[in-house]
Amino acid sequence: MSERAGKELAGKVAIVTGAGSGIGRTTALLFAREGASVIAVDVGDSANETATLGENISAVQADAGDEAAVAALIDGVVKEHGRLDIVHANAGISGGFAGIFDQSADDWHEILRVNLIGPFLAIKYAGKAMAGLIESGAQDAGSIIATASVAGLRSGAGGPAYSASKAGVVNLVRIGAQQLAGSDIRVNAICPGLIETGMTQPIYDHVRAAGKEKRIGQLNPLRRGGEPQEIAEAALFLASDRSSYVNGHALVVDGGLSSSHPFSRQEFGQTAS
Repeated sequence: MSERAGKELAGKVAIVTGAGSGIGRTTALLFAREGASVIAVDVGDSANETATLGENISAVQADAGDEAAVAALIDGVVKEHGRLDIVHANAGISGGFAGIFDQSADDWHEILRVNLIGPFLAIKYAGKAMAGLIESGAQDAGSIIATASVAGLRSGAGGPAYSASKAGVVNLVRIGAQQLAGSDIRVNAICPGLIETGMTQPIYDHVRAAGKEKRIGQLNPLRRGGEPQEIAEAALFLASDRSSYVNGHALVVDGGLSSSHPFSRQEFGQTAS
């Protein structure tokens, strides 16, 4: 029986961006428990705390939407570890729920920079590095995972710029999978539904303060919100050899929300509540 039968990611090296909290932190800790050497990345110093919570996790402070920073990150990891098996491009920002007519071009630039250009840079630099490592025999495959959202599948689940950025991520992984054809590198996305994280905490806090906690997740068939661990488990599947034939796919993890079209209509001239 192989070593990997005990731990899904034994011997692998993984980068997780946005690893300072929420889904990123939970995923970094899970990857480490499953045997990977994990580089936890965040724009602030919160990745340092993540590194203290698990074994075999190192922290790097870097902006996932900055090209020079991503290039240096990938180069540094490859030089230090001699391989790069997994990249989870998870870093993202919400940008709030203001409507199109209340957002500026600067708002859109920043949201797209982090949420869409960040995963593009991960694919660009990690894909090239992984391909070289595979060709040299240092490793036999690679997995790149991007965090999208159900907001990228249809309207009604996020602000305009956020939703557009996540729709871009869904198509980006399809393009990435095609452009890495024949390299043994898979590129996939995860589309979480409502998950309790720092990004969504204001929503949870508002509902709880109003005494309406039972309404959280009421639009999905499971009638509840999700937990970061449930998204981390999906990331583990896509990172591991168990998903060796899954490529160019957006895996929806939303309690069934996107199986239908529930929404709250917003009329022109009204602001989102």
